[in-house]
Amino acid sequence: MNRLVVVKLGGGLAKEPGGLARAVAAVRQAARHGPLLIVPGGGVLVDGVRAAQRDLELTPTAAHWMAILAMDQFAHAIVSAMPDALVAHDAAEIRTALASGQVPVLAPYRWMLAADVLPHGWQATSDSIAAFIAGALDADRLVLLKPVAGTVDALVDPCFREVLPLGLDVVVLGREELGRLESVMRDAGRRTAG
Repeated sequence: MNRLVVVKLGGGLAKEPGGLARAVAAVRQAARHGPLLIVPGGGVLVDGVRAAQRDLELTPTAAHWMAILAMDQFAHAIVSAMPDALVAHDAAEIRTALASGQVPVLAPYRWMLAADVLPHGWQATSDSIAAFIAGALDADRLVLLKPVAGTVDALVDPCFREVLPLGLDVVVLGREELGRLESVMRDAGRRTAG
């Protein structure tokens, strides 16, 4: 998947009115410049899992898989807001979506269940899942769309650096920087072509 850019669309962006629509518009614009895969965060859906873990006294393993299932649910929410997107579950479905001109949105539960490479707890979140997927697909760049801007190390979970492939370029864009996604995508294409 040459020049693939993995974009982790943080669920926190959807917590404000119109936030998901703005993020989706930025991703659609960026996807015109090359192959792009969306890995969803969990947002309010994962917040529900955190509350359920506390209220139901769930084990870390139960909460881990429930949080990843919440990412699957947010994938469907993204596709609902993005008519040219398609839910994908594995590398083959991602390739098929890209070949048909659609933007794949990963529902990661099946893939992560089969790989089971992350610790079962809150120290590994959708950021680490996005890093793992980017490595598995030999992506050119990983872009983390977050509610706030900041440095990678200040905004990611504790397992992120352990999972991140050596040499993978990572860019963090906050809510106010969504307009930069298109140039980040174009830059990824120039780096690969050069």
